[in-house]
Amino acid sequence: MGEPMSIYSVFIKTQIRNYLLGSVIAVLAVGSLILFASLEIGKTEYIRLLAVLLISFLIMAAVELKAFMKQLRPIRLALGQFGPTLGELENAYEYTHRLPKHAVLRIMGPHLLGFDIPALLISLWMIHSGYLNIPYYYVLFALLGSVLVACMHALIEFYLNSAAIIPLVNQLRVRAMELYNVDFSLEGHVFVPIRPKFLISCMLIGTFPLVLFIIATQIRLDNFVDSSQGVESYWAWAGLMLIIGVIFSSITAWLLTGSVQKPIRELYGAMNKVREGELALLQDQYSDEFSKLVAGFNMMVRSLQAREQQSRQMLDSYFTTLAVALDARDSYTAGHSLRVAEYSVIIGQLAGLAGQRLDDLRKSALLHDIGKIGVPDSVLFKEGALTDEEFNQIKSHPVLGEKILRQIESVEKMEPYLSGVRSHHERYDGKGYPDGLKGLDIPLHGRIIAVADAYDAMTSDRPYRKGMDHERALLILEAGRGTQWDPELAGLLLSYFGRNPKDASAGTSGRTG
Repeated sequence: MGEPMSIYSVFIKTQIRNYLLGSVIAVLAVGSLILFASLEIGKTEYIRLLAVLLISFLIMAAVELKAFMKQLRPIRLALGQFGPTLGELENAYEYTHRLPKHAVLRIMGPHLLGFDIPALLISLWMIHSGYLNIPYYYVLFALLGSVLVACMHALIEFYLNSAAIIPLVNQLRVRAMELYNVDFSLEGHVFVPIRPKFLISCMLIGTFPLVLFIIATQIRLDNFVDSSQGVESYWAWAGLMLIIGVIFSSITAWLLTGSVQKPIRELYGAMNKVREGELALLQDQYSDEFSKLVAGFNMMVRSLQAREQQSRQMLDSYFTTLAVALDARDSYTAGHSLRVAEYSVIIGQLAGLAGQRLDDLRKSALLHDIGKIGVPDSVLFKEGALTDEEFNQIKSHPVLGEKILRQIESVEKMEPYLSGVRSHHERYDGKGYPDGLKGLDIPLHGRIIAVADAYDAMTSDRPYRKGMDHERALLILEAGRGTQWDPELAGLLLSYFGRNPKDASAGTSGRTG
């Protein structure tokens, strides 16, 4: 509960900051600046007009606050209670995407009317009572000006809200996953189309300064005197109007550009990840047509994930089939590859391997002896001692196995399994084959499979000997730690079987695997 409410509190603070920036600067600062710079009235009347602005602003704030709290109610319910229903979370998720649009409606409704109606009534009363010495039609100019300022405020608020709701959207998705294991997505649904968003934004950017300039010029010309001082005053005022217009246009253009660049940048980054092999979904945080692009991208990624999973399952099944077929060739060693894979996984887990690394180890162990397909039966099943030439044929099976695997799939897919198959007969002291690697130079998978292969080979019946009992095999493993096998990895298997490993510097199991 702490984190959701914390995110909600940050959102509320952001909304208050945006409101103060928009309302105070646009309504009080810009509105009063244009008004006071355009009118030629006395100091007392300036104070009275400022009082009208302040009273209207307070009324507007009270009315808009009520509307704002009503708009936030679905989100507050979803994040503020201990166990919201799935329906409440889904409703809040969709409603949050509508907040930028609701912000525009709030500003053009309660915000604008809450300010204009009191200001209009008080101003007309003051003119009628003689407290303000200005024409009645100036009030119409002021109304038109306030509508323009409200449009400016609504536009800025829309883009600020579009950025502010993203943490809320993400938090609602997290809560739905935590409580109901359901992930929300708009799936391409568009709440605010890009076309009207761009058209309205560009129209306001282009017309707001001009219309405001025309209104203020009319008021200014009514008070204009034919003198050089008046001309200087006019151009100073005109320059101020232009600066305000340029600032507003620049801010709006910056917000508009940012709202387009951000999703494009995220999509481009996600596509780069896919190109590098990372099939990660993109979070759907948008309520315009970019939501359709995200939905289409995620659909593509899910399809790739499904194909990758299917390919992985087929490869896994293929590996198992090959291992079973290999073991079926020799009735004495039936199940050897499956058992070596099982022991290898046990050692790998104890060594801290997990996930994909553990699965790669299992597949390597399943096919560690695949190269024996190329060894003649007369050599592989010979019951007597092997000649040097025959033993060299046996010793060639790790290299042959690596070559076979390279032909099954692309090198990239087979790469995780090659080192284990090639190096599972290397010895820790460097006297193994085929490369005479020593110590930690031997790949990890090779060192693990060597221990698992040796244990199963020692405890299995072979044409040239009967399998030894479990305890004797463990004694040989213990004696060979640090010479034939990695002392730590052999120790992990000994510990698994309930034997406390002791330091040993010599030993051999004879002919294995």
